[in-house]
Amino acid sequence: MACRIVLLTLRGVRKCREESAEAIVARATTGEGPNLVLRTGTFAVRVTGDIEGRAGMRGADAAGTGRNPEEGRMSMSTHPWAEGNSVPEQAQLMERVVERSNMQSAYRRVQQNKGAPGVDGMKVEQLGSFLRAYWPKIKERLCEGSYEPMPVRRVQIPKASGGLRPLGIPTVLDRLIQQALHQVLSPLYEPEFSKHSYGFRRGRNAHQAVLRARQYQQEGKRWVVDMDLAQFFDEVNHEKLMARIGRKVKDRRVRALIRRYLRAGVLLGGVVSVQEKGTPQGGPLSPLLSNVVLDDLDWELERRGHSFCRYADDCNIYVGSRRSAERVMASITRFVEQGLKLRVNREKSAVARPWQRKFLGYTFSRHRKPRIRVAKPSRHGRWSDQANILKFN
Repeated sequence: MACRIVLLTLRGVRKCREESAEAIVARATTGEGPNLVLRTGTFAVRVTGDIEGRAGMRGADAAGTGRNPEEGRMSMSTHPWAEGNSVPEQAQLMERVVERSNMQSAYRRVQQNKGAPGVDGMKVEQLGSFLRAYWPKIKERLCEGSYEPMPVRRVQIPKASGGLRPLGIPTVLDRLIQQALHQVLSPLYEPEFSKHSYGFRRGRNAHQAVLRARQYQQEGKRWVVDMDLAQFFDEVNHEKLMARIGRKVKDRRVRALIRRYLRAGVLLGGVVSVQEKGTPQGGPLSPLLSNVVLDDLDWELERRGHSFCRYADDCNIYVGSRRSAERVMASITRFVEQGLKLRVNREKSAVARPWQRKFLGYTFSRHRKPRIRVAKPSRHGRWSDQANILKFN
């Protein structure tokens, strides 16, 4: 019997494809043993079933795109964390996740980041007392492979360029567990990520990506393929992502937990709906998963010898002529849509001169040694730091 989540309600469950929000308001009960109920704010989650956690795991060990994953990559043996990390040891990743020092580090990060409550209403300040009461049982469920995440709360925040960006806010407890996962998984992936990837990585940032883009232009590559991925975080293919996770992560419990986070559901407008694709922005694990998804794009571009910069789903490729740029746009669009199962926004993507486009809130002058300028739509946004402009130029 596969592990499942039972949501208790005082008012009953409305029969429909989507689950009403009222159906996840639980009564204040607790229990022991296999039917343990964990109460977090207004929610109570009962975990039942066996400990295998195998549901929905088909495809997690599937092969990748056919590209040699070792080609051109740093060996894992070069990373201190990975020394002596044999396959049997990697199969015990969950024990590393719940290890005391790792959880303490994750707890400190969650406390520092603060943030709004999730669907259960628990505040960051309440996490410590909740863990003192329930952590042994939560840890047991994680190690058994039977822990079930809560849905995320959907909110909309304004973009600097206009419009709204959807965020999914996990519960404080799930943010803690995701942060602990991130701290263990990052050392596995970080050594093999491309040097042209600048987003959500320790020691790398958007300013470095902009400086690299200027360097390409100074080298004479004065045409840019500005590729925009349409609703990237909402379009991530779960099976493709889990196949990539399966290349590195041998612990079935960790893979199952990641899949559950992907399918935990979203609370929006009083309704909880299960996501068939996408990874909601807002949790500590999402940035790492986005880089895992787009890692194949990075290495395909490197295999072809392209000069490019990628920051999350913003990717600019620099070439020497318009004809080359148009050819690259067509071929990479096919790779993204057919190979990665993502969508290229053809209205926002373009072949142009770098000074006609903006990259991460900046644009460039037409000089042979381009000067970096704040793009007009961003002058009052988070990139309008004049000190940074002086440093760039």
